[in-house]
Amino acid sequence: MHATPLDSTQARPVQMQALALIAQRLSAASAAPWLHEEVARRMVERLQVIRLQPGAVADWWAASGASRQQLQRAYPKARHVLVDSLVGGASSMEPWWSPRRWLAPGIERQTAGGIEQQSVQLVWANMMLHWVAQPQAEMQRWQRALAVDGFLMFSTLGPGSLAALRALYARLGWGPAHAPFVDMHDLGDMLLHAGFADPVMDQEILTLTWPDAEAALRELRALGGNADPQRFPGLRTPRWRERLLRGLDTMKSADGRIRIEFEVVYGHAFRPAPRPRLDTQTSVPLDDMRAMVRSGRRMPGKPDGLR
Repeated sequence: MHATPLDSTQARPVQMQALALIAQRLSAASAAPWLHEEVARRMVERLQVIRLQPGAVADWWAASGASRQQLQRAYPKARHVLVDSLVGGASSMEPWWSPRRWLAPGIERQTAGGIEQQSVQLVWANMMLHWVAQPQAEMQRWQRALAVDGFLMFSTLGPGSLAALRALYARLGWGPAHAPFVDMHDLGDMLLHAGFADPVMDQEILTLTWPDAEAALRELRALGGNADPQRFPGLRTPRWRERLLRGLDTMKSADGRIRIEFEVVYGHAFRPAPRPRLDTQTSVPLDDMRAMVRSGRRMPGKPDGLR
């Protein structure tokens, strides 16, 4: 995969068919990856500094976000909406036979395109943005779903992830190991362009270890796949798989375990009250006008004291 981060003006170079297949496989898995569960736990800890108690929570790409139970414990009185985000252009909804489809009272299921505008006070998107071809467009969907003064919490992989795997692929002459990730600072710029306010971005490095190459390969596959357009276009052979396993074994550290680092990027932002640009004649959408009235903002073109 490319080590060079992408800026906010670039579309991610991904193979859309591969991206859709990866999203479908992740959603159909019997359980979310362990790394997703750990990142969800760390994200929930960050909620302690947020005073707002949302009446409605949208769990974006809930099928693989591993956040449902933790969000319910954090906000037991809220209405919880499990969102099918159509990652990669394919539905991420679990198949009808999945036990995760059975919903408790107070939990709804919705598609990203069907969720009502300004209907939730928290959009939560755990470990899904790195499977989106156009991250800023996804952020705009989040912004539309949020009510004024609602907030966003998300996590995603950054370009510091999988450096050891990239180096192995380069050494073996196999091309990119995965599609490029977006840098933390560029994600912050995208949030601003998508209409969010006060974005806060930070990151940490998590190191996963495995006793052998087979275990490492199983978990790496559970975490996703290669959607880079320059990846090997055909089917890999058993001989190639054996070379990959031998290569992973060469990555063992002094304690005999294979180690790969993942850069996890966290983002947080608010949806501000609308601020329409004032012209000689100003047109304000009805939903935005209602939001300004509720927030106490002065209507455009009217003196103070008039609503």
